Amino acid sequence: MIGRWLRLVRRSSVLAAAVGIALPLAPLQGTPAPQEVGSEVASADRQDAADVLYGRPNGAWMSTYRPLPSRPTLIRGATIMTGAGEELEGADLFMRNGRVEAIGRHLEVPAGTEVIEARGRYVTPGIIDTHSHLGVYPSPSVSSTRDGNEATAPNTAEVWAMHSVWPQDPGFTRALAAGVTTLQVLPGSANLVGGRGITLKTVPGRTVQDMMFPGAPMALKMACGENPKRVYGGKGKLPSTRMGNVAGYREAFIEGERYRREWDAWVEGGMRDSLPKRDLAKETIAEVLRGNIFVHNHCYRADEMVGMLNLAREFGFRIRSFHHAVEAYKVRDYLARDSVAASMWVDWWGFKLEAYDAVPQNIALVSEAGARAILHTDSNMGIQVMNQDAARAMYAGRAAGLDVGREDALRWITANPAWALGLDDRIGTLEPGKNADVVIWSGDPFSVYTRADQVFIDGALIYDRQVSAVQPTTDFEVGILPSSARGGER
Repeated sequence: MIGRWLRLVRRSSVLAAAVGIALPLAPLQGTPAPQEVGSEVASADRQDAADVLYGRPNGAWMSTYRPLPSRPTLIRGATIMTGAGEELEGADLFMRNGRVEAIGRHLEVPAGTEVIEARGRYVTPGIIDTHSHLGVYPSPSVSSTRDGNEATAPNTAEVWAMHSVWPQDPGFTRALAAGVTTLQVLPGSANLVGGRGITLKTVPGRTVQDMMFPGAPMALKMACGENPKRVYGGKGKLPSTRMGNVAGYREAFIEGERYRREWDAWVEGGMRDSLPKRDLAKETIAEVLRGNIFVHNHCYRADEMVGMLNLAREFGFRIRSFHHAVEAYKVRDYLARDSVAASMWVDWWGFKLEAYDAVPQNIALVSEAGARAILHTDSNMGIQVMNQDAARAMYAGRAAGLDVGREDALRWITANPAWALGLDDRIGTLEPGKNADVVIWSGDPFSVYTRADQVFIDGALIYDRQVSAVQPTTDFEVGILPSSARGGER
């Protein structure tokens, strides 16, 4: 998609101007510059223009992330948990050019390779959190920085979380220090349709675009149950009930489907007629219906999850993951049948009625049923102990007699969330050819005594627990905290 946009920029600036897309006059460092083009527009470029106008992120909002410099690195003698079902003792991992190149024992590597002795330590893929509000509800938590809920209408599909993310949130560096390399930042759950989410890397950045995971699908945040009807019920308008919630979803998708057909007809007709009027909210819904934006659905109760599956069936879209999902264990067969993930806590419950009927075996039960179980946080604190929470969920399942193991627990925070974000071909497991997002742990990652020693993103060392110079600090913190207060050298 980004490649198609770049071709459009290079060869079709006349068309871009005609349809009202602003091209940058001077690119930021690392952003490809538009090239001089002629006045002719090829048919492929016309299709590209339509793709942009459908509501996909265009050149103005593309990722400017560039991997930090890295060198060939061998991690030697560790216990490597690949996330793909293997736990290899005394094994080596070799990464080069930002990728995992080889895993095995006694690997031969080129001269000049940096060697990290890791005997007695563990290596895993980078941890992934599917549900975060870092940056949109940053630290410090004050009213002027709370930008996660556009609570002005039940349907705000037009807003994008990336436009609220504050990259100086110290939560990003705290998550990195806990082994988190990728996270999805979502709008809040005040609305039936809350807007688009964005996938970020936990790397330092001046802008949110410096942190954006290139090519990651966008998300649509939707919410069931108490939150939307609580926010809008007292205002004398829909929704004030759960049936009002469903009516609101259906209205949004009816309008989005009408909009999708209008634009598709314009493209199929050769774009000869006048340009249809753009509507940002309907663009988002239309892209969901085309399968280009993934639905991530805040939903606690079992009956409402099934209701949302029915809604998806009515309008022909798919839900990628239910979030929070404290009653997922009651409908785990439905989740497995429809290949829908559930992003869950291990034991948050009881803070409102719809969160009351929770069990600590929820994640393990969903996993055992063959559905994609995911541990998520929705917390700037919980994101710092995801490895420990995965262990607690595993042991809760085992205590109930469920057949869940260490490889399952690791998948709950690596491979399965990678699938939910549409990135399982690039991250989530340690396999040759995949991005070298790697964590070296001081010990067993499922121990409360273990810490992340070193964290690599795309093969570059981003965090080192023993070296304060390799512990990113946000601009917000500069001059406020000494390095010793951040766990660095004293």
